[in-house]
Amino acid sequence: MASAALPEAVEPKKKGNVRFAFACAILASMTSILLGYDIGVMSGASLYIKKDLKITDVQLEILMGILNVYSLIGSFAAGRTSDWIGRRYTIVFAAVIFFAGAFLMGFAVNYGMLMFGRFVAGIGVGYALMIAPVYTAEVSPASSRGFLTSFPEVFINFGILLGYVSNYAFSRLPLKLGWRVMLGIGAAPSVVLALMVLGMPESPRWLVMKGRLADAKVVLGKTSDTPEEAAERLADIKAAAGIPADLDGDVVEVPRRENSEEARVWKELILSPSPAMRRILLSGLGIHFFQQASGIDAVVLYSPRVFKSAGITSDNKLLGTTCAVGVTKTLFILVATFLLDKVGRRPLLLSSVGGMVFSLAGLATGLTVINHYAGSQVPWAIGLSIASTMAYVAFFSIGLGPITWVYSSEIFPLQVRALGCALGVATNRVTSGVISMTFISLSNAITIGGAFFLYAGVAALAWVFFCTFLPETRGRTLENMSKLFGANDEDDLHGGATKDKKLEMAAATN
Repeated sequence: MASAALPEAVEPKKKGNVRFAFACAILASMTSILLGYDIGVMSGASLYIKKDLKITDVQLEILMGILNVYSLIGSFAAGRTSDWIGRRYTIVFAAVIFFAGAFLMGFAVNYGMLMFGRFVAGIGVGYALMIAPVYTAEVSPASSRGFLTSFPEVFINFGILLGYVSNYAFSRLPLKLGWRVMLGIGAAPSVVLALMVLGMPESPRWLVMKGRLADAKVVLGKTSDTPEEAAERLADIKAAAGIPADLDGDVVEVPRRENSEEARVWKELILSPSPAMRRILLSGLGIHFFQQASGIDAVVLYSPRVFKSAGITSDNKLLGTTCAVGVTKTLFILVATFLLDKVGRRPLLLSSVGGMVFSLAGLATGLTVINHYAGSQVPWAIGLSIASTMAYVAFFSIGLGPITWVYSSEIFPLQVRALGCALGVATNRVTSGVISMTFISLSNAITIGGAFFLYAGVAALAWVFFCTFLPETRGRTLENMSKLFGANDEDDLHGGATKDKKLEMAAATN
């Protein structure tokens, strides 16, 4: 006899042939290389930009972090663009914009032109960050969604590693040429990416939203474990899109709403959300906020400065140690991809953030001791600082890094998914921008060790939030995800908007 209560999580079905979904996820997620490369390459290029353009610390930290603020434009525009032209062409558009930004940065002759290049690149990054996890989640079967939707974070890490390698490879070029080559060469992958993405299918959920049921059936047939799952996914998507279950055909008319679609989405998600929708929104924004507020960009962007504070002075040794950080980060993110659907989101997330708290405390302790004994070598403190940095990026990459994108891409209902993911990316980028543009000033104000003690405190708060607020989502279909957040039916989830609609219909009848 079936239990009336829903279980916390559903064991995923045994994986079938997911090669097609795997290929689609790989191509979509490659857009994340663009952000990763920029983060990685700027960490080393900044050493030479400051020398060449003779800019201040404040100008440097603004240059480093401003791309995150600029990416807000792209992340919000991507929501509307992806609903208008589709997920696939939005990915191509992101690659084209980033190409233009990288080209401008590579040929920058002064600080102003460099900032303009970062503005253009930032819009492309915003597009890429929003659309890659959305497309991947929508094309993935439930049994391997965690594995596949972790790919954007994998490619961010791969991009960071490429940026670090680029720093090391071109550091011996003349000062005026080296950093420009480091930045400009980032335009090359975007061209290849734009061409490859054209061979991808469109998201089945977007196709259904446009009434193209025949095309959606083809994609679902290729990306589901079984024909039964494909039919079930199609039925769930049709219900979420408001298409009657008995309405079938190659192309059907999607029912129109009385209110404009955009106004309805904002009302359901922001202006008049149901309790379940409110919890979904808070969960999505909260995980993005804590991912960045716990200091990952301070470590990744400023790792040469951190290692310099730890007593490593040679540029080659600084960049070499930074490359080791990139390798560690990339290796552990690969481990995480295979554990997400086996272990689940919550165990990995809580273990990851717990490890980050202790790693940040260790790094802060080591740097504080080194600062206290300035001018003399403290080998154990140097070793503690380096080991804690490696441990921190490892713990981040095995949990909080990939799970943020997996979780936020799967919890939002179909009608509000584009806006919800855009808001998540906006929260992520604003927080990242604040951390990036204040780290040097914060370190000067409370010492570099004090800054990392602060990040350790934020990570501890993150652990409490995740433990008490985020349910396990492993194995759930996207259409049934809302039940984990307290919605028993469609009216519970869309309570505010549904109530308004019923009142309007009653008024019209009277």
